[in-house]
Amino acid sequence: MRAAYITSFGPAESIRHGELPAPAPGPTDVLVDVHYSTVNPVDTFVRSGLFPSPPIFPLVISRDLVGVVAAVGDSSTGFAVGDWVWCNSLGYGGRQGAAAEQAVVSAERLYHLPEGVPAAEAVAVIHPGATAYLALNTHGRLRAGETVLVAGAAGNVGAALVVQAVQAGATVIATARDCDADYCRSLGASEVLDYRQPDLAGQLRRLSPPGVDVFVDTSGVNDLATAVDALAHRGRIVLLAGARSRPVLPAGTLYMKDGSIRGFAISHATSAELAEAARRLNQLMATGLLRARAIEQAPLADAAQAHRSVEDGRLHGRRTVLRILT
Repeated sequence: MRAAYITSFGPAESIRHGELPAPAPGPTDVLVDVHYSTVNPVDTFVRSGLFPSPPIFPLVISRDLVGVVAAVGDSSTGFAVGDWVWCNSLGYGGRQGAAAEQAVVSAERLYHLPEGVPAAEAVAVIHPGATAYLALNTHGRLRAGETVLVAGAAGNVGAALVVQAVQAGATVIATARDCDADYCRSLGASEVLDYRQPDLAGQLRRLSPPGVDVFVDTSGVNDLATAVDALAHRGRIVLLAGARSRPVLPAGTLYMKDGSIRGFAISHATSAELAEAARRLNQLMATGLLRARAIEQAPLADAAQAHRSVEDGRLHGRRTVLRILT
């Protein structure tokens, strides 16, 4: 089968495109003919070795797929040949990745694709969507009526955060560039602030005098001085980007507010947590509420270029979708 893979951790140029043996499913696995995969920032971390993962080489890259069931290891998996399915947790933790003509997926990490949802649209949102769900609910403990601040709201995870927070009954304040303000409002943000303004902290206090209940920074800047200042009593900060950031923490202000900071990497999510997120994502995709801002498609052979584009920060809300069997 054709696959994009690495034989050692390294830069984007280490990605190879060629033939590998087709995988075979075990009793609790499902074999999937992969139609689409994609590239996330965390995929570049795995490929480079920044995110610790067992070095099982050759390693097929990428975690996300949408495809069709080709075979099942056991009839009790809940899947049948011909089912459209998706997964967002391959390519790390000892699992081979999704950027290949076929992939083996554990049944507990595979989900049915809702009827009528375009495969290329789905593969673009399943990773940022799940990240947003777990950040808000599992780690941010969001409740209806609370106020959420989403830093970097125009990005893929940021947009998914805005949509899901609004759907959960929260008021959303977003930060983004001026040129992205209308897009953020179209997602449901009540207020959009330019994160480059010098008095950002003062504007946040004026918009929400009691403070914000959940502060999620997708930009990776992790400005904890601003975040802690913006918190309400018992507010929660969720950190999910900026692997190399080293911010200064105003610890005194944080503890005087009974505030908390939670680090979150979706790669550590359990199968049960991912399945809970998947149920919500299927509802949002089926109703059209969760959609990619823009998609550009590329052949599997261009996987290395797709990784470079992610690392260079050139996509600005666009998602590169890798065509495999389509």
